[in-house]
Amino acid sequence: MHQPTERVRATERSRIRVMFDLAEQEPADRDLVRLEVGEPDFDTPEHVVDAAAEAARGGATHYTSNAGLPETRQAISDSMAENYGIEHDPDEIVVTVGGMEALHLATLATVNPGEELLYPSPAWPNYETQALLADGEPVEVPMPAENDYDLDADLLIEEMSDDTAAVVLTTPSNPTGRVFDPDEIRAVVEAAADYDAYVIADEVYAGLTYDTEPEGIASLTGHPDHVLTVGSCSKKYAMTGWRLGWLAGDPTVIDQVVSIHESTTACASSVAQAAAIEAITGPQEPFEEMYDAFERRRDYVVGRIEGIDGLSAPRPEGAFYAFLDPDVDADSLEFAKYLLREHGVVLAPGEGFGDAGEGRLRLSFANSMDRLEEGLDRIEAGIQSY
Repeated sequence: MHQPTERVRATERSRIRVMFDLAEQEPADRDLVRLEVGEPDFDTPEHVVDAAAEAARGGATHYTSNAGLPETRQAISDSMAENYGIEHDPDEIVVTVGGMEALHLATLATVNPGEELLYPSPAWPNYETQALLADGEPVEVPMPAENDYDLDADLLIEEMSDDTAAVVLTTPSNPTGRVFDPDEIRAVVEAAADYDAYVIADEVYAGLTYDTEPEGIASLTGHPDHVLTVGSCSKKYAMTGWRLGWLAGDPTVIDQVVSIHESTTACASSVAQAAAIEAITGPQEPFEEMYDAFERRRDYVVGRIEGIDGLSAPRPEGAFYAFLDPDVDADSLEFAKYLLREHGVVLAPGEGFGDAGEGRLRLSFANSMDRLEEGLDRIEAGIQSY
């Protein structure tokens, strides 16, 4: 029987999924505090659901153009300009099946077989997988823990070469919640442009930036033509299940992406696009309430971490993650399993985010305040008793 390729087997390495699966295997009546999943705990607001239902009942149940509905691309274009300072005409945007497909298409369009995809770590593990799926070479560049994993442009630039096709920058970061320094970002984009490489700006968490005003990477540089911006409705608008994202950038690349898109999913869901238009252009009060809740939770988590002996973490400036550093003699997967088994709290092991994440645990504060309180109580007990 034909065996899976190396590219497919590489996708089996996720330690994040291991903890999710272990938690799912626990008895249904066990009280677990689930803090491992990166998903808003809010339902999509009613006015967005109503818009989708109205569109479906009105006959919007057919294919759209491969690039997406003109109305969707216009809404995204306007939002990027207003909220993140990124200027793209609607025809420089392709609507995708979630931000994940946007990243995949951007990688396929920029990374040739044998070329390199660089990314600072700790990082979301899908960057490695997507490089391998493009027959490229993933290059993890660890950021120093002593600097709280802030972006160090020099370390990335040292790894660039003529083989570098693209660099992924994720800000706010998954898993650390860090928002990268604009000067460091500019240096990376300028160096990438010198090598005729692209910067893939993963900005799906940009709408959840707490301590500063959000700025798109393409707005910070004199080389916006070398930046491909990935966005999504999943996080800011609590629409993970709708699978609606986008890729914006140089029209030549976007044209290539649209051609690839035709052979993968054809187009994003017509009904999901109707929902996205309403989410982006409709009443914003429900999303502002979600943002405020995430910020309050962030502040609570930061305060609790500061008060727990043997626990520290970089201050999350965005997204909804804290990257915990427990003072225990164990690797991250071992300690995550211990916390699940003995204390009933589920976290994502840091080794799933690359070598730089070993020994750490990602906590998602996309959960209610009472569950966060209970979860942190259990983490504290686990550190003290390990």
